[in-house]
Amino acid sequence: MSTTATAGTAAADQVKQAQDKLDAHVREIINWHFDPDNGTPFWLDAVAGKNPLLKLDFDPRKEVKSFADLKKFGHFEDDWLRGGPLRRWVPKAFHQKPIYVFETGGTTGIPKSRVVVEDHWTDYEMFSDTLPEKYFPKGSNWLMLGPSGPRRLRLAVEHLCQYRGGICFCVDLDPRWVVKLIKKGWMEHLKAYQEHCIDQAMTVLSASHDIKCMFTTPKLLDSLCTRLEKEGTTLAKQGITGVFCGGTEMTSQWIRFAIEEFLGKDVYIAPTYGNTLMGLAAADQPVPPDYKICYYAPQPRAVAEVVDFDNYDQLVPHGQEGRVMLTTLTKELFVPRFMERDEGLRELPSSKYPWDGVSGVKPFRAFAATTTVGVY
Repeated sequence: MSTTATAGTAAADQVKQAQDKLDAHVREIINWHFDPDNGTPFWLDAVAGKNPLLKLDFDPRKEVKSFADLKKFGHFEDDWLRGGPLRRWVPKAFHQKPIYVFETGGTTGIPKSRVVVEDHWTDYEMFSDTLPEKYFPKGSNWLMLGPSGPRRLRLAVEHLCQYRGGICFCVDLDPRWVVKLIKKGWMEHLKAYQEHCIDQAMTVLSASHDIKCMFTTPKLLDSLCTRLEKEGTTLAKQGITGVFCGGTEMTSQWIRFAIEEFLGKDVYIAPTYGNTLMGLAAADQPVPPDYKICYYAPQPRAVAEVVDFDNYDQLVPHGQEGRVMLTTLTKELFVPRFMERDEGLRELPSSKYPWDGVSGVKPFRAFAATTTVGVY
């Protein structure tokens, strides 16, 4: 399997500098979240033996000196994020600040919740730096054609647009309803709801808002471009020059089809892999002949590793498949070694992103048969 990153393989000194920066960042984040005066109640209680979900028998501020030392924590359980009280996740230093809460999942049972102060702004400002100015010009207006409601995407994309000097136009879309329709087999209703969402996008694009950029998911991009084609037009003819795309699995075959059939040479597509915990793992636009998509997490704020299916403490060799393990390292949230519901191939560090990447991202094989994927 090819392990060549599109931006060129990173030099050894680049990789070492990135690792040193990550280790220093880990020490800073650990000291912050375990500080008795300013730290996070969940983690402080774990050290004090007062946390019913987790008890730590070591002092992280003394024993965690590098990223590798995070193995001492074991694996973060996603059920810890289901339900309240949510302020156990808010560092004491932020208790007087306005708090956002964003949800993920929730089609059945209690959704996982993430509390946020400004992380969603920071994550998308960092992502902004990866977008090519030619196709995502500053000052441009955006269309946000994706999930709304209690998800961070809507506010985060709007902030990205505002940060770049534009105005964001949003549609109303409930992905939980989409998943329910699929599970019930109500395909006629599903088609009608999909058309309802595309109708909203078409209305915005027809209203002379001078929109040049957009966020959407792969399935919605397919649907929008198909509708435009039926009406004798294209995204490019509508004035769109840049598409930031994410939310569900994107294969190389799909991205090739999207570029060759819908986008052409005048519209740039920026694929992303991300979630409420990670922020955004960025990728350059895939190119012929293989249209490979290599994602790189926003280190040192988040680290994505590809680990052995049978031993989560062991990285797979570069070019091999494994399960994605995520570590979140911001002052607002510390989540060590969270096993994602995704798998992929471990990629070599690139000169642009001198740390491991991941390609071929798809639902984790143990969950794939029982996971319903809607638009998001």
